Amino acid sequence: MAHENTFIMIKPDGVARGLVGEVISRLEAKGLKVEKIRTLTIDEDLARRHYAEHVERSFFPDLLQFITSGPVVAMQWSGESAVSVSRTLMGATDPKTAAPGTIRGDLGLEVTHNIVHGSDSAESAERELGIFFG
Repeated sequence: MAHENTFIMIKPDGVARGLVGEVISRLEAKGLKVEKIRTLTIDEDLARRHYAEHVERSFFPDLLQFITSGPVVAMQWSGESAVSVSRTLMGATDPKTAAPGTIRGDLGLEVTHNIVHGSDSAESAERELGIFFG
């Protein structure tokens, strides 16, 4: 096991529904440590950099509209196997198939409005942390 950093973002639906504390509590309870945290409203340029791999996909306009619709909470978390541990806590991308007990399984509504984003690899974490925390 390796000590890692990962990027986790509470999306506009999670912030609007007052779930910031719930998400943070679940990550802390698992043993991860928040290193950096900031609240911001993502503009189109930042959204395009963050979701660069999706820009040409048919769902990107809806994703862009959603992710820029309100404040998000961007965070750097650290811990042993932080990327895989946090991904497991978040659950499957689609809340309808996410396991009970996961953030998305318990709290998510639909694929786009699924409460959280988390890095899917150490490389993605490094890139995303650079985008949000320089």
